Amino acid sequence: MITLKHAELFRCDLRARMPFRYGIATMTWVPHVILRVTFEIDGTTHTGLAADNLPPKWFTKDPTRLLEDEVEEMLGVIRAAVSQARAIRGATAFAFWQELYEAQAAWARAEKLPPLLSNFGTSFVERALIDAVCRARGATLASALRENLFGVDLGALQPDLAGSTPRDWLPANPPTELFARHTVGLSDPLRAAEITPEDRVDDGLPQSLDACIRFYGLKHFKIKINGEAARDRDRLGRMAEILTEGCGDAFAFSLDGNESFRDVASFEGYFRDLLATPALRHLWPRLLYVEQPWHRSVALSPAIGELVRTWPDRPPIIIDESDAELASLPTALALGYAGTSHKNCKGVFKSVVNACILAQLRCDGQATVLSGEDLANVGPIGLLQDLAAQAALGVTSVERNGHHYFAGLGQFPEALQRHALTHHADLYVRASAGWPRLNIRHGKIALGSVNAAPFGVPGDIDFSACDRVELE
Repeated sequence: MITLKHAELFRCDLRARMPFRYGIATMTWVPHVILRVTFEIDGTTHTGLAADNLPPKWFTKDPTRLLEDEVEEMLGVIRAAVSQARAIRGATAFAFWQELYEAQAAWARAEKLPPLLSNFGTSFVERALIDAVCRARGATLASALRENLFGVDLGALQPDLAGSTPRDWLPANPPTELFARHTVGLSDPLRAAEITPEDRVDDGLPQSLDACIRFYGLKHFKIKINGEAARDRDRLGRMAEILTEGCGDAFAFSLDGNESFRDVASFEGYFRDLLATPALRHLWPRLLYVEQPWHRSVALSPAIGELVRTWPDRPPIIIDESDAELASLPTALALGYAGTSHKNCKGVFKSVVNACILAQLRCDGQATVLSGEDLANVGPIGLLQDLAAQAALGVTSVERNGHHYFAGLGQFPEALQRHALTHHADLYVRASAGWPRLNIRHGKIALGSVNAAPFGVPGDIDFSACDRVELE
């Protein structure tokens, strides 16, 4: 039996080293919160952790809301999930999560909150629970999934998977490294010469796209577009030159549509225009997929299915923000999408089921995509847990941008920095300024220490220097 005994929430406000423009938002600072929960598991207590940014304008994308109100709303869904969890008695971690998911969903409906936002709170408790179970069982995330220590019942959520377990669909062994798919934000400088003296960052890390390619040896990229055809054509053309200069033919990329299209049919014309642009022809053989071009208000509408039936040569298109509920991926696949993304903030068990759905379809000969996406995720906990989940799911190209928009772990207390360097020497190195930075080599991130830890993060961490946030 599993019960929640105690929970604490800590906060660190992080300032970006340069603005991150994505969709309707430009991030210059973000609150980062860490949840520590103690569970009683079969009579003994074990503690688990979860951490994430509270990213403005992603869960709701409402341009009229104040950032402070959105932050408080995100804290509110975390508080609500913890409150719901206090009343749950779960026979397994999966059963505990199922009950929590339903309770949080009912609360959110009454509060008129969208599922993507409310499930963010659920995912915090879920991640801490997964961590606690892994620690209690002396297992890693990948081994716990293979041995089904969480009691995952695939058939309860997807009847076609009844009778199987995650072991039947997930990798026998998690990958030991993955590509860091570098984000090129809508306002990121492309060449170092473009950066004005007042905008130049002097912290020892690269800032422009060409400098990042040289510094990290990048090979995979995520390019953000905003649906303004002339601007996007020009910017993509400049990027095509830089990628060829820095990588030759050895690169791959995804396009992030940032929900820019509210008219379903307009994206086909926009994309065909890009395909016909001579300066971009070198790009398209290296396109991995297009991520969420349509606004969530239309992305799962019947009009999408009507469009894809008349567009057989479309690129692989996946959902991201529209992957808000358990039925989102099956709905998207029925409409003609190729898959979805994994982010820990959308839920780990949901992604486990999604990964199994997509693996089953691949066994039937259908091309599918499970991507790894990011929203400035940083260590010393959130990033590591996300990497552990990506590896357990078999994702080998993952958007990473937290290290690009934030100066390593320099804004976290010294104890958290020291923990990262001590336990993850393959993942972090000291930057010239002294703080730990992500160690991307030849465009890849090593996962040895992450895969060996319970849920990405081993040992105990001292949070005494972090600000506490009221949970009640």
